[in-house]
Amino acid sequence: MAFVDKIKEKAKQCKKTILLPETMDDRTYYAAAQAIKEDLADIVLIGSQAEIDEHVKSTGVDVSAAKIIDPANCDKFEDYANLLYETRKAKGMTLEQAKDILLKDTITFGIVMLKADDADGLVAGACHSTADTLRPSLQILKTKAGCKLVSAFFVMDVPNCEFGANGTFIFADSGLNQDPNPEELAAIAASSAESFEALVGEKAVCAMLSHSTVGSAKHALVDKMVEATKIAKEQYPEITVDGEFQLDAAIVPSVAASKAPNSDVAGKANVLIFPNLDAGNISYKIVQRLAKADAYGPILQGIAKPVNDLSRGCSAEDIVGVIAITVAQAQLN
Repeated sequence: MAFVDKIKEKAKQCKKTILLPETMDDRTYYAAAQAIKEDLADIVLIGSQAEIDEHVKSTGVDVSAAKIIDPANCDKFEDYANLLYETRKAKGMTLEQAKDILLKDTITFGIVMLKADDADGLVAGACHSTADTLRPSLQILKTKAGCKLVSAFFVMDVPNCEFGANGTFIFADSGLNQDPNPEELAAIAASSAESFEALVGEKAVCAMLSHSTVGSAKHALVDKMVEATKIAKEQYPEITVDGEFQLDAAIVPSVAASKAPNSDVAGKANVLIFPNLDAGNISYKIVQRLAKADAYGPILQGIAKPVNDLSRGCSAEDIVGVIAITVAQAQLN
């Protein structure tokens, strides 16, 4: 069974309320209709009633089972405005500014709904930047207890692949942190291992990736991954992690036997930790396009409640997959 089918089955076992605030994009409606049809989540569309009516008419999809919240006519608008104000007043926000933001920014409106415990998760990013989604999440929801930083990963489901967890991997950080230092890389590994086990249901095996395998090259970039591996082993003894490895040594048993015979991780990795955002982002797109892999994400980890970003090149089906993942994350809260 493909990863997305497994995660959809998981979502159905305990449905959650998921907010879709990008009602200006047709893909939102196709995804909402499909998620409702598959009974994956209770869907809430956030936007003006007129705009939503127009898109429903033009797309012809049935989203009648979705709840629609128009910020301009929301019964709880004053409560949400006060909540936003109280959360941000120390940063200089006034109540009037809070009201203005909630009327204009459906993503922030949705984040405040999460803060108020009126929903379980949010999916956005089809027509907004990562910053547009992440900024209000960090400002209002803040980081998860015990988590050092927010990071992003892609779940990669590679067809006809014997490596990883039957072709399923997590690639991190592939969507957010540009040049994490060793301590941040160790934290990304710990969060990614937790995410892998929660979503895939198998033991996470983390590899710190480099252009070097256990000292085969000398460079400051190699040193960074060596230090990250050391910190991860010291600070997060509960995870299985090793490095530094080249990609083939990390996932191919025969190569691992030659290049890193003394490692319990080499040749078995299913969670790949990249040295920087360039490497992670380029790698997931190469695998997605050339190996015809399904790529779900960027999935955010480390926020107090599940908020997930989408690639602006995503399809409606991609959004459905991320909705299911968001439900699975919410089930853990």
